[in-house]
Amino acid sequence: MSQIEKKLIHNKSITLIAAVSKNNGIGLNNKLLWYNKDDLKRFKELTIGHSIIMGRKTFESLPNGALPNRKNIVLTREKNYSNKNIFVANNINDAIQLTKNDSNPFIIGGGEIYSLFFEIAQKIELTKIDKFFKADTFFPKIEEKEWEIMSEKICLKNENNLYNYKFITYKRSKVK
Repeated sequence: MSQIEKKLIHNKSITLIAAVSKNNGIGLNNKLLWYNKDDLKRFKELTIGHSIIMGRKTFESLPNGALPNRKNIVLTREKNYSNKNIFVANNINDAIQLTKNDSNPFIIGGGEIYSLFFEIAQKIELTKIDKFFKADTFFPKIEEKEWEIMSEKICLKNENNLYNYKFITYKRSKVK
């Protein structure tokens, strides 16, 4: 981690938020692998009022564009990228700088963005779907020696959700 990154994340609790399959899949052809109403509700409850950082492909996959009541930050290599209701960053430092007034920004994907922020995140809010899915995009592997489970809630499939799933909150137990 560079000195700039260390300075920028001082007094921040960066949280990765994702839904993953049993094989850590998060997407296929730039689409989610399943629909889980309870996961979407939890995502909204946790991220409302916060900065959310996402990659360009993730942003472009959102059916209605920028997510309301959140500061939408799109991290992209495209220098002239713009869209209404978003802030654009071309590197991780600029993205973090855009969250300066938020002590708990969320990283919402996709795969490359999760990997970029994985080493500096302090928390993970994970929905683990109890099924294997074909995927081309994956969430980074969570090492048990580096992350501690703070809470876990098991949920059974129901009329709104086709698969059993768990909500898991991890906290980094070992500083890199």
